[in-house]
Amino acid sequence: MIEFMADSTNQPTIGILALQGAFDAHARMLQSIGAKTALIRKPEQLASVDGLVIPGGESSTFLKHLEVAGFFDTLAEFVSAKPTFGTCAGVILMAKEVLNPAQKSLGALDVTVERNAYGRQNDSRILEAETSLPGGPIEMVYIRAPRITRIGPAVETLAEREGFPTLVRQGHLLAATFHPELSHDPRVHQLFLDSVKHWDSVKSLQV
Repeated sequence: MIEFMADSTNQPTIGILALQGAFDAHARMLQSIGAKTALIRKPEQLASVDGLVIPGGESSTFLKHLEVAGFFDTLAEFVSAKPTFGTCAGVILMAKEVLNPAQKSLGALDVTVERNAYGRQNDSRILEAETSLPGGPIEMVYIRAPRITRIGPAVETLAEREGFPTLVRQGHLLAATFHPELSHDPRVHQLFLDSVKHWDSVKSLQV
């Protein structure tokens, strides 16, 4: 696994916020589909990646780590401008509104999220659901998962559980309330990698 490597080719580099959570599983999944990865532990490292994954974990613990050295503000600036993919706690950090209880967030993704809405650790489960992604139903691994209870008009729902969105996209942002990195299905990570490549192409045309 690459701890940190500057982008030396035309292939985009995907950063993975490595403060806690299953960041190594995200790295392995991305590398399995040919992506370059970099583990991000310092705010200045964000300048050298083209997209970012915010993994699961404990969102309040994430916030404590992000209070160091202006990391929160640097991350907020990155997420507002570059492709970012949040899973589980990552969705909570990206959301515009967080409930149960309310807490600080990056406010980038126009959704309302309820923390631990699907129960605690012993309520964790693996489900399958229909998705608008090609290839049939998608496997969804839930571990103390949040629930998206509201989406804004610019947010597209790609998969649901019990009528609530579980995989959503808003422009350059992608979010999953489940853990696709713990599945054998690479489609969600491939979707994000493709969005990073598309974003880079669009930016190149604007220069």
